[in-house]
Amino acid sequence: MSITYKTAEEAEGMRVACRFASEVLDYLTPFVKPGVTTLELDRLALEYIVNVQGNKSATVGYQPPGYPPYPAALCTSLNNVVCHGIPNDKPLKKTDIMNIDVTIITPEGWFGDNSRMYVMPEASIAAKRLSALTFEAMWIGIQQVKPGARLGDIGHAIQKFAEGHGFSVVREFCGHGIGKRFHEEPQVLHYGRPGTLEELKPGMTFTIEPMINAGKREVKEFGNDGWTIVTKDRSLSAQWEHTILVTETGYEVLTLSAGSPPLPSFVSATKT
Repeated sequence: MSITYKTAEEAEGMRVACRFASEVLDYLTPFVKPGVTTLELDRLALEYIVNVQGNKSATVGYQPPGYPPYPAALCTSLNNVVCHGIPNDKPLKKTDIMNIDVTIITPEGWFGDNSRMYVMPEASIAAKRLSALTFEAMWIGIQQVKPGARLGDIGHAIQKFAEGHGFSVVREFCGHGIGKRFHEEPQVLHYGRPGTLEELKPGMTFTIEPMINAGKREVKEFGNDGWTIVTKDRSLSAQWEHTILVTETGYEVLTLSAGSPPLPSFVSATKT
């Protein structure tokens, strides 16, 4: 599979899909509080995607080779869950942190993919710090995006920042190209060496979604659901995700909407 470069018309299709994906998280945000179950959040999300937006969930029934069908519209990854946490009937606790990841498909066939962290009111200072710095790490990676740069520049910037704060970067999962397929080329690593890997060119669309651990970087499968990944040392993990378009002069963050979290102070523009 080769990298696809979107035309102006195709980029507009991606822009619509990604805004929809972000608006799902906007809609869910008021409901994410102690006492709610992730299964209820998943029900609300799927109802909103299908009945309000008129879109489809990309993850319900999604089954890549070697995996069982995914059963939900959301991935809800709490505390030491790195990614692919399946919604369940356990209420959120006052001390939890959680990543919610959602991907939708528009009637025209475009995929929009993004995720956010949600920090409960009595989460520890360390947990809040991990979430905040992972958000900054994502944006530091985004700011490397421009024509002529390399994918290794993104990974290096994220890794240097995360490790400089005493955290580690998960290696087994990465960002990915996206368009009319959920996962396209290229793979977008969140670690690496500057000046390496594929050159960025206008029309590329891909996710930047670093998974940062408070402890060591090693992960493992949890339970027997075939999906849930946790930190091997049980340390907390955090993740944020945006979908990016490479423009003629820089980047555009496609998964921004009215309810998106405020940008870090060092980010001067979302479109360059």
